[in-house]
Amino acid sequence: MQRRSLKEYLLLFSKGVAMGAADVVPGVSGGTIAFISGIYEELLDSIRSVNGEAVKLLLRFNLAGFWKHINGNFLVGLLAGIGFSIVLLSRVVLYLLANEPEMLWAFFFGLIVASTVVVAKKITKWTPAVVLAFILGAAIAYWVTIATPTQTPDAYWFIFISGAIAICAMILPGISGSFILVLLAKYEYILGAVRDLKVATILTFGAGCLVGILSFSHVLNWMLKHYHNLTVSLLTGFMLGSLNKVWPWKQTLETYTDRHGEVKPLVEKNVLPTDYLELTGNEPYLLYGTLLAIFGFALVYFIDKITDDHTTTV
Repeated sequence: MQRRSLKEYLLLFSKGVAMGAADVVPGVSGGTIAFISGIYEELLDSIRSVNGEAVKLLLRFNLAGFWKHINGNFLVGLLAGIGFSIVLLSRVVLYLLANEPEMLWAFFFGLIVASTVVVAKKITKWTPAVVLAFILGAAIAYWVTIATPTQTPDAYWFIFISGAIAICAMILPGISGSFILVLLAKYEYILGAVRDLKVATILTFGAGCLVGILSFSHVLNWMLKHYHNLTVSLLTGFMLGSLNKVWPWKQTLETYTDRHGEVKPLVEKNVLPTDYLELTGNEPYLLYGTLLAIFGFALVYFIDKITDDHTTTV
């Protein structure tokens, strides 16, 4: 377990805040933020350490040993930031998605473009297999973005399953756990439960997340340790393919009515910003969108730079 100063824990908390903000938005992955901020493999290691040995230490009341084994300070600092962000930003993001979607998507489009470039630099050797993994990752992520949401039950068993599936996507750079929830028709349902503090729903979803992440983290950690270039290439492809979802200017082709009687987009098509006003009747805000995309791109490079500087000095 790494020893960190107060400044480093505040930086870790801020990375958690950024991950939580990304996970709230359908189409953006908190795993992307973890990857570009340099904590991805430590996060997987820490999650993977919540295993049988950790349970044994806990049952022996060896709390200090248990805490060290699971890298507890790291997990608490990061999860505190994620939780703080989700609770604080759920209302803000819902408002922006409803009222300023072009601005929100433009910012995240720039962020993900830069993330793809930054993460691709971590691949030390491009072989045919690595290139194939990149293409496969991009194809899978693109397919996920064009899949059509379906109506699903609100029963607790399905909330549990939704949590298990979504959390696996949330720790994959480029595949958005929030968008998986959209596909499962549970995105607004879960955000609404957080906003309204529906404890039973939140606990059920959280239990599903816990089971899913403990299972999947072992697989992903093993892949990164034994097939690093192949795995990073696959994850980079995920990010590139996800750009289809976060393109800011879309035309709604089909809609559906949710359980509250509100009309929601079901099938959308990306359009050029120059055609957006004519096709949708909405202002494209091209200048502001471009500036926000540039800001998102620059923000990722800033995070990458301070992370590299920190790695060099530690």
